[in-house]
Amino acid sequence: MAKYLLLKHYRGAPAALNDAPMDQWTPEEISAHMQYMQDFADRLTETGEYVDGQAVSPEGTFVRYDGEGRPPVTDGPFAETKDLIAGWMVLDVDSYDHALELAGELSAAPGRAGKPIYEWIEVRPFLTPPLTVTE
Repeated sequence: MAKYLLLKHYRGAPAALNDAPMDQWTPEEISAHMQYMQDFADRLTETGEYVDGQAVSPEGTFVRYDGEGRPPVTDGPFAETKDLIAGWMVLDVDSYDHALELAGELSAAPGRAGKPIYEWIEVRPFLTPPLTVTE
């Protein structure tokens, strides 16, 4: 089993499909989308493949070290940035191909008018420590 991070971005869908920002959805459309996500997580919990997941607010701050004794430097993120993270899920699955398959399914979450969003889902494997050989 290997762990994969599925990242949902505020990037949305390819523009020609169903790329209506969530702030333009009805409360019912938002509820249907969130229910799809919950049902997806519940199903993967039953198979032991779901580890964790959360929706994330677009508000946040980038922080970096600015030297000894100095306060951290802060900036953004800025709402016009297409790569803000909207949410994430951690899956523990048997293969990269299965992680891609599940990400594709997650991409079909409903949006406006109940139609699939076709949103981009970023799939990232967790780094694992290198194997050590002992004799």
